[in-house]
Amino acid sequence: MVIASIDIQDGKVVQLRQGAELVLQRDNALELAEEFDRYGEVAIIDLDAAMGKGSNIDMIKPLLRKAACRVGGGIRTVDQARELVSLGAQKIIVGSMSFRDPAKKGAGITGGAFKVNTGFLEALVQKIGRERVIVAVDARNGEIVVDGWKTPTGLPLIETAKQVEPFVSEFLFTCVEREGTMTGIDLEPVKKLRAAVSCTITAAGGVSTLAEIETLAALRCDVQLGMALYTGKIPLANAFIHSLNWNKGAPSLLPVIAQSPDGQVLMTGFADQEAVAETFRRGNLCFHSRSRNTLWMKGETSGNTLKLHRLRADCDRDAILAVVEPAGPVCHTGAYTCFSTERRYTWEYLQSIIAERFRNPTPGSYTATLDDELVREKVLEEAEEVCTAKTHDEIVWEAADLLYFTTALITRAGVRVEEVLDELDRRHKR
Repeated sequence: MVIASIDIQDGKVVQLRQGAELVLQRDNALELAEEFDRYGEVAIIDLDAAMGKGSNIDMIKPLLRKAACRVGGGIRTVDQARELVSLGAQKIIVGSMSFRDPAKKGAGITGGAFKVNTGFLEALVQKIGRERVIVAVDARNGEIVVDGWKTPTGLPLIETAKQVEPFVSEFLFTCVEREGTMTGIDLEPVKKLRAAVSCTITAAGGVSTLAEIETLAALRCDVQLGMALYTGKIPLANAFIHSLNWNKGAPSLLPVIAQSPDGQVLMTGFADQEAVAETFRRGNLCFHSRSRNTLWMKGETSGNTLKLHRLRADCDRDAILAVVEPAGPVCHTGAYTCFSTERRYTWEYLQSIIAERFRNPTPGSYTATLDDELVREKVLEEAEEVCTAKTHDEIVWEAADLLYFTTALITRAGVRVEEVLDELDRRHKR
């Protein structure tokens, strides 16, 4: 997997050389998050918080619902981590607090004495789950460094990682002496770390070629890109393709599972490297036809295209999940999917029907008559009827009415179902 990094300092997206020298600066964090999400998870790093110089949390919050994000930088309490998860972060990256000895004087934001902080890591796992915990093992010359890479800890990389592994799903290893230089990552510590632990490793620091990405993938390591991405040296589409495992079969084809945004499986096919590249270029899902031995874009003739939202590789990097928006029936038989004749009825589907009635009213459409005043009256009326319903069937009937009118109300107000579900998800994770 390829992870694009959005490093934030003073409210700007930045790239720093060696964590200090400003090389470039941008203002379009939301656009970047949306674009980067097509290719993999996005790493959001608050550099100010990491260095104890403030926080960019208000800038970060909207990014967490725009893309699948892992968040790091200055996370020093379990409550901070839990709040970020509730706001939409899929994973949390912790660094300095994982190695600061809480029992020693001076173990504050910076400085202090160092050892594996098992108490902090245990509490973190208990609150947010091990599957969401990433520990940053940033190292210079084999020694872990913290506080934005300014403070040496005296902790050796490999031995310390072994101690930390029971608490994490993943390590983020940054080769600090190469960070931001685009001079190539030092593979030796990556190989030693890979041999020492079994969890996922994401490597960063100096990566500047597709060959390095292939080498890291062969080591079963993901890669996090910063400087090489922003300077255009490595396009994300190419990085995604070169991170996949194309060596398991001949010819080099990987299975592709197409899925709607609300989770329904639409179809399966196969893709070679050309098809994946064309998918990113066209913005519509492309395949390799095994019978014709040629590239084809779904819907090229019928118009029933599959608009790309994002691609994701599976854990072995030999299968691809494509989240897409279908423009019409997906199956050649005219069915909505290749596995079902009808579209699954979801809350999102209900909203799409109501939105279409509002956009293009048809004669006799009741939905089209629901102006703001009437729809609010109906929500109040149906809520009361749900509360007074007695039998199972009555409750089902009245609840369906209430959901319909409530969906009409939020649609008129420009609120998407996904936003409501995100808020419920936030409350669930708090």
